[in-house]
Amino acid sequence: MSIPQVPVTDVHDQALMLDVREQDEWDAGHAPGALHIPLGELPSRLDELPDTDDSVLAVVCRGGGRSSRAVAWLSQQGFDVANLDGGMKAWEGAGKPLVADSGSATVK
Repeated sequence: MSIPQVPVTDVHDQALMLDVREQDEWDAGHAPGALHIPLGELPSRLDELPDTDDSVLAVVCRGGGRSSRAVAWLSQQGFDVANLDGGMKAWEGAGKPLVADSGSATVK
């Protein structure tokens, strides 16, 4: 199965994304407006995902491994999703905004 990919340059800075990283990674820095559901919690939290009838939901982790697994599984569940190519490291590298509760955001 081919995993759909979306380049960082195609995702708006304030776009809704699904971040499947662990809590400590999320706390260190994440995209503004992202929805946080760690990969291990995804099956029990499907009801929190937005409707994907109008657009593709970008799924992200640190580098792309976990989000690729999430995209494969969510696609089987009928969601219109794509893996954010390069993950949060690519997001940060492209100069996209990061936010953190601590004020100083970085990708962990």
